[in-house]
Amino acid sequence: MSHDALSADGLPPLREVVRRHGLEPKKALGQNFLFDLNLTGRIARSAGALDGVTVVEVGPGPGGLTRALLAAGAKRVVAIERDPRALPALAEIAAHYPGKLDVIDADAVGFDPRPLVGDGPVRIVANLPYNVATVLLTGWLGADTRDDTWPPWWESATLMFQREVAERIVADEGDRANYGRLGVLCGWRTQATILFDVAPSAFVPPPKVTSSIVHLRPRPEPLPCRIADLERVTRAAFGQRRKMLRQSLKAATPDPARLLAAAGLPETARAEEIPVAGFVALARALEAGGS
Repeated sequence: MSHDALSADGLPPLREVVRRHGLEPKKALGQNFLFDLNLTGRIARSAGALDGVTVVEVGPGPGGLTRALLAAGAKRVVAIERDPRALPALAEIAAHYPGKLDVIDADAVGFDPRPLVGDGPVRIVANLPYNVATVLLTGWLGADTRDDTWPPWWESATLMFQREVAERIVADEGDRANYGRLGVLCGWRTQATILFDVAPSAFVPPPKVTSSIVHLRPRPEPLPCRIADLERVTRAAFGQRRKMLRQSLKAATPDPARLLAAAGLPETARAEEIPVAGFVALARALEAGGS
């Protein structure tokens, strides 16, 4: 790729930015940088039209995706970065786009960006650090705070995961190899789709696995149940996924047969055979005292 193509937004090429600021990726932070601005532009476009949209980005690093989001017309980007080495590079982007980039020096795990996003639509777009990607996603779905309010503060999330994690996010009972607690949670509260894969060669350093871009859109009205109850039954069921539910659900209730009868599910079924609606029925039965 030519030097001019890399500098189309008027900023220095990313490789130069990384070299100048000593931003070698740190494995301990789960960092894998994307230098291809065509690819970061594709990720930004896959989040939809960004005019008037505030974007929350996690782990911007040297700012490749940040630049793409701003070039795509985002009203504002709130970038959360825990690596202090990246802050000067991000400050250069903020100076290039006055008033449009807010860089937050914080660990995104447990961080609540809602006070910072203001009015209007908010989307999450990020090349997530692999070592905290699932924790961040489940947090945005309300699992960490047991938040039963829905829809959430974000209208969509366009996120990069390792391919194996992406497959677990979109899996349903028809995909027994990948279906589990994550698939139930994501399938319950969102419509999740894998958009495209990203080869290891696109990153510096190249990871050992293929990555995937996943798009999640909140369901406006998920089947009603308490998230704490859903977590309890899925943890029990998938914790011993090879066993029948009449056995595995003993970890959630002293009387699995009663719970299964209340949910209208067969005692001989296994977790991987139960659709999201079935787990919601179990959670509701647990709440109602079906245990």
